[in-house]
Formats: sequence, structure tokens, C-alpha cells
Amino acid sequence: MRNTQATKLLFEQSKPGCRGVRLPRCDVPRRPIEELLPPGSLAAESPPLPELAEPDVLRHFINLSTLNMSVDMHFYPLGSCTMKYNPKRNERLASLPGMADLHPYQPVSTLQGLLRLLFESQQMLAEIAGLPGVSLQPAAGAHGEMTALLIAAAYFRDRREQRSVVLIPDGAHGTNPASATVAGFRAVPVKSNSRGFVDLDDLAEKLDQRVAVLMITNPNTLGLFERQIGRITRMVHDAGGLVYLDGANMNAILGIARPGDFGADLMHYNPHKTFGGPHGGGGPGAGPIAVADALAPFLPLPLVVKDDDGYRLDYQRPKSIGRVRSFFGSTGVLVRMYCYILTHGPDGLRRVAENAVLNANYLLTKVKHFLPVEQGDRCMHEFVASAAKLHADRSISAMEIAKRLLDYGFHAPTVYFPLIVREALMIEPTETENKATLDAFAAALFRITGEDAELLHDAPHSTPISRPDEVAAARRPLLGWSAGEE
Repeated sequence: MRNTQATKLLFEQSKPGCRGVRLPRCDVPRRPIEELLPPGSLAAESPPLPELAEPDVLRHFINLSTLNMSVDMHFYPLGSCTMKYNPKRNERLASLPGMADLHPYQPVSTLQGLLRLLFESQQMLAEIAGLPGVSLQPAAGAHGEMTALLIAAAYFRDRREQRSVVLIPDGAHGTNPASATVAGFRAVPVKSNSRGFVDLDDLAEKLDQRVAVLMITNPNTLGLFERQIGRITRMVHDAGGLVYLDGANMNAILGIARPGDFGADLMHYNPHKTFGGPHGGGGPGAGPIAVADALAPFLPLPLVVKDDDGYRLDYQRPKSIGRVRSFFGSTGVLVRMYCYILTHGPDGLRRVAENAVLNANYLLTKVKHFLPVEQGDRCMHEFVASAAKLHADRSISAMEIAKRLLDYGFHAPTVYFPLIVREALMIEPTETENKATLDAFAAALFRITGEDAELLHDAPHSTPISRPDEVAAARRPLLGWSAGEE
């Protein structure tokens, strides 16, 4: 670990007497502050806040921002996470006063515009999924998974069926078994075959009266469309179970294939992956879910409904699992999603998927000669290359390739996932990148694979911090900092 570009904290830049705010003269009678506040509410001393002029504060934060990777400044080939460009038009529309300044406690009569937007969002998501029941409440993809599984649990309780197992392919997202466990199920893995698809024999062996749900990602995490998805869903339904579609990879099949049509009973969306919403940074998210008719009575409440008097919130759902999120959900993200869908329309959403698949296959053909792709020459929206041979021959790992890419101005792809591929590099270009960017990324990868191993072992070389000790950071986190601490 090294620091090549020390950045002083605002406290360290502070100079007595500097200020960025000049308040007007007081235009009301002056009174001592001790008379205006309750006894004991004043500190003995003023807080040691930094004293800086406005330009100093502005430059400090702008300079800090240039040290970050961001989807507006860099190519983000993060497989599975789908970090694509967020259209600024949608950001502006979501910031309009009629959207941003509303409060959920306002009378419903004053929220008709927003409720119409949410109602139409429910309808559009239902059409895209081929599943009629939609809830916009969940706050993220994993939260959508958990909510859908709570609905499945309520459905089987209502039917008085004792089903406690959720089957999950071994290449699934890590949130799948976590969501199953939180929802009260036992997660049981299903093997993949040599081609990267669900092993039907292993699935058949594990299907019994205890199975509640099969959670499946399609296209899967290898970037492959499950060719036998119809047979898989029939097998699960014949055993009395439900099929949950992890919607993380909907970016590949928008307007082309609908989960409800190939047998899914429940699914979630990731608006940031599929519909260009903001992602990351710990900010608000959304994970809407769609379900089949038989499961709709169990959706979280309230739902937005339309009647002769306009739009309203429906709380009269006796079988509902209850609220899973405050108010209506993360409406700011949902507004962006709504704008994205309306901007593209049905034909445009199909083109999004087609271009995402085209970009991924183009990049696959550029890199497969020096980073083998074990699961074939074609993919959907992403593919998984392997640095296993490079690691065996020259001791260069997938992690080191990823770190070195930072020196070339590219964010790293997802590494070491899925676990069923050795030294995995999971790459997804998305539909928002052009050919020149893909060519530059492939050229950087090719150059890195030919570089000296010792150079790669210490990469990145151009960032303020090179190789933090991640194990030590996890075991001994530094939870506080003050001037003088090392």
C-alpha cells in the first residue's frame, strides 16, 4: 500500500478567519442565545469546524471526485452488475419540482400525477415480464428476491403445504441463497453441467414435495440462455413448486423473451441494470417484483390502483405479506425507470437487448484468443473469460489483470465469479458503449497479458492507493480518524 498523491482533509486546510458565507445584518431585535435555547443545550465551546473559503471547499471536493472511478468518466465492464451509463435526461426529469418536492404524507388527491406514474410503471413492468402482479416497494434487487420468497412462503402457508427447500443452481448470484435463508427456507444447490447449464438429472433428483421454489437466473451468470428453460419450469411445476427468475440479466432479453412466457412465477427487476437508473454508493435503490396471478393476493401493500375517482393506494389485501418498505418505495429511482421505458418504447427496449448482446459477442471475439472463454464462442449480454492458463504458466492472476486495468483508465471486470470458472473474469460491456471503447478495452487487456509478471503483482501504479491489505482491513477496520493518527 502506498500513497502517491496525499490529499489533505478540510480540517488540515483550515485557516482561522476564512469563510465562504457572509450573512446579512440581523433585522430583528437581538437577544442572547442563552435566552433562546433551553438550559444545557449549548456546548461549552464552539465545535472545531474547518474554516475555509468557498473556492477551497469546491476545489477540494472536485479534486477528490477525480480520484474515483465513475460510469460517467470510465468504461465499467462489470459482469453481472451491469454498470451502464445513466441518461442525464432522466436525472433532470426526476428532479422536477413536481416529482422531487412531493411528500408521501400529502393527501392522495394532491399526488395524482405521481400515482399515475407509479400505476403505469406497474403496468409496463407486468407487460415486460409477462406476469400481471407487480409491486414497486422493494428497495433493491436482493430485497426484491427476499420479498418474492416471502410471497412464496405465504402462498404455500395459505395452501397448507409444508415446503421448506429452495433449489439454487451452483452458478447463481450469492444473494439467492442469502434471500432464501432470510425468508425461512433451506437453500440446496443444483449442479451445472459441463456446458454451463442446469444439470437436469441433478435437478430431477432433488425435486420432491419439500421444494417450494427453484431460483434461476436466465440468461445465467455465464452469459448463456438456458436452452431447456421450458423443460426446467415444467419439471418444477409438476413437482408442485414455483419458479423464481432472478431478473439481474433482463438487459439481455428485453422485448425478446418474457419470464412469464417461459414458465417463471415470480421475478425481480434491477432498474439500475435494466433501465438505466443510478447504482452504487450506498444510495437509494429499487427492486420491483412481478408475480403470476395466483400469487398477486400476497403482494406487499399498498398497491397503486385506478378507479373512477382517479388513482389511490389499495390497503385492502387480507392475504398480503404486509409492507416491506416505507411509503411507496424509492420513487426517485422509479421515476428514472419510467422515463427510460417511455423513451425507448417497446421496439427501443428490444434494441437495447440486441445491442447489449451484440457488444458482448464482439468483445468476446476480441479477447477469447488470449483469455479463453470455456463456455463457447457465443454469449448473451456478458461472458466469463478465464485467466487460469495465464496463472499456471506465468503466475498472473485474474485479480492482477483487474488491478492493472485501472492504470489504463478502465474499471475492472467482475473477478472470481461465478465460482465454477477458475480465475474468472466476468465481462459485460452493456449496450451503451461504442466500438471504439470496446476496441480500446480489448487492446488494454491484450497488452496486460503480455506484461511482466512482477509489474502486475504491484499494480495499480497510478492510483493514490495501490494494494491495501484487504484481509487486515476486514479484520481490523479503522472506524475513526483524527489528526495525528497513523
